Amino acid sequence: MLSPIALPVLIPGPLAAEEAGVAPATIRKWVQLGHLRAAGKAGRAQLFRLEDVFAAERTARRRRRTA
Repeated sequence: MLSPIALPVLIPGPLAAEEAGVAPATIRKWVQLGHLRAAGKAGRAQLFRLEDVFAAERTARRRRRTA
């Protein structure tokens, strides 16, 4: 029996923002600044890997502490 391959879960921007505890505008800003990249699209909506969102959030926190 073959083992199933785990595909990355992609979530839309508003849900990504909710999971990271930020505003949806923050997700859009991270994309604009190049700190986060969409992993896919569903219609016009950008989809993100949750681990990428958390990585961008950690990077943003580190930048705020050093600024």
